[in-house]
Amino acid sequence: MADERKPVTVVELVAMKQRGERIVVLTCYDALFARLLDAAGVDILLVGDSVNQVLAGADTTLSATLDQMIYHTKIVRRGAARPMVVCDMPFLSYQVSREEAIRNAGRVMQETGCHAVKLEGGAPVAETTRALVNIGIPVMGHLGLTPQSVHALGGYRVQGRDERSAERLRADATALEEAGAFAIVLELVPAPLASQITKSLTIPTIGIGAGPACDGQVLVLPDMLGLNEPFTPKFLKRYAALAEDVREAVTLYAAEVREGRYPGPEHSFPK
Repeated sequence: MADERKPVTVVELVAMKQRGERIVVLTCYDALFARLLDAAGVDILLVGDSVNQVLAGADTTLSATLDQMIYHTKIVRRGAARPMVVCDMPFLSYQVSREEAIRNAGRVMQETGCHAVKLEGGAPVAETTRALVNIGIPVMGHLGLTPQSVHALGGYRVQGRDERSAERLRADATALEEAGAFAIVLELVPAPLASQITKSLTIPTIGIGAGPACDGQVLVLPDMLGLNEPFTPKFLKRYAALAEDVREAVTLYAAEVREGRYPGPEHSFPK
């Protein structure tokens, strides 16, 4: 197990892969949950642009803004001591030009205090990844189902099922490693292909819907806590049913307020 007293670094993550220790990753969007996840021993807090869907109610991640990601990453960082905090770079914050990518990623690092950024895509963003790494910004890659390309991919579906697309993913993973990425998220990738990619790399892979062979796993926090009830993909395991707990608690609160049972004497100040 990684030493819980030490902050998680890119060097430690590679060492964890070498030791065969699995890396625990969850998305996080605020300081309250950051403190809870830190106390529970999570290694990486990913401030995903999924916040645009999960908390902001959008249909996709595409309308997430740089200011939005900076705000959420900043407050997550306030609640996290040990975990590495990684910020998703939103759509069009790094694709327009290398110079703009450096400027935007640098702003994220300066204003949030996070430890790394994440970019979606393979070979097309390899040189941007290299440019960021060269100026000291750690980069996590993201291959397979890349939500910012959901329309080009034809929806949220498994990637790499045929040999041509599988070979492209293998090549993309190699390109990202050679460009200096310290880890790669593999999303909705067949388990055998994810296993091949994981074994071929010296950097860790973080799976979501990519089977058990990845070096770590990530889930969206509200999904695994059972807060997002309509979302039921095959890869998701729910570890709690908090939506029902919330409904029950609020229903009880509403009843006690309407019946005059709350607040009681124990909740009131006599003077």
